[in-house]
Amino acid sequence: MKQYDTECKKVVIGIDLGDKFSHMCVLDVGGRKIEESRLRTTKPALRKGLAKYSGARVILETSTHSPWISRLLEELGHEVVVAHARRVRLITQSDCKNDRRDAEQLARLGRIDPKLLLPVKHRSEQAHKDLMLLQTRDGLVRARTQLINQARGFAKPLGIRLPSCSTSSFVGQVRASLSEELFPGFDELLEVVERLTEQIRTLSRKIERLCKERYPETTLLRQVTGVGSITALSFVVTIDDPLRFTKSRTLGAYFGLRPRQRDSGECHRQLGITKAGNTYVRRQLVQAAHYILGPFGPDTDLRRFGLRIVGSGGKGAKKRAVVAVARKLAVLLHRLWVSAEEYQPVDYVAVHADAA
Repeated sequence: MKQYDTECKKVVIGIDLGDKFSHMCVLDVGGRKIEESRLRTTKPALRKGLAKYSGARVILETSTHSPWISRLLEELGHEVVVAHARRVRLITQSDCKNDRRDAEQLARLGRIDPKLLLPVKHRSEQAHKDLMLLQTRDGLVRARTQLINQARGFAKPLGIRLPSCSTSSFVGQVRASLSEELFPGFDELLEVVERLTEQIRTLSRKIERLCKERYPETTLLRQVTGVGSITALSFVVTIDDPLRFTKSRTLGAYFGLRPRQRDSGECHRQLGITKAGNTYVRRQLVQAAHYILGPFGPDTDLRRFGLRIVGSGGKGAKKRAVVAVARKLAVLLHRLWVSAEEYQPVDYVAVHADAA
């Protein structure tokens, strides 16, 4: 993990990022404000604006622009701290909020101790692009599901129930069972679903090829039954560098699968998970956990662990079991990636008790 010097001995720059313009506040080593300015959110403008502050500590807040800007500033030799938006409540909940003040607050918070901002490490540009491929496929899958559900909903008031089948075979099954257009626009809807299915298959082939050619480490993760190319690749490109996690057990919290904590004195509340981190990857882990606990899941340590939670009964036992298995799965995948070990479905934890 990146280490920060809590005693700031350099110029600190806070930048409040905007879509078109960003506001910058510069503090000297004594905390005095030496410059305030507004810059265009472009590479040339940022290079020019920070040119005279070489080696400065620059504080940003997570946003759609923070990935490429943080990479740019690191290339320019600055110490970049990307503050987690959830942790900057002094800014988000202020009753006197504007872009100029936000930039100054970021600079002053970063000058005190960057660890208070829960710094975020953005993935590399290539990994970011590969994650976009996965999310593009996910968007097409969601669009296809929505159209199929819409078709089923339109058919029921007409007294027709469309055949139960997988989404990939929906168009073929419907055309085989119906000889005429069901309602105006029905044929066009089927054509769109068919095109989406073809595009999803094309993207799936690209993902398989990407796993083999650029990310061979996904083979280690796919040893676990229930983890396919999509789950493995999304896990790898999101983490990008596995060695930045010194302990595998921290992966559960990284993907927002640990319970929230709000204890005070003798009061210990049972709360839901934090849902921090990447939503897409967390959903993939949960889907894999559903398969592991489902009727087709083989006998493994993960399955036994989840079934014990289900067997304990109580309200929401199945839901708690799925989340717990997803959390353990994240830890296991990271361990397999780092160690390059052969996965043992049963008694893996006992053999490697001291590893994770």
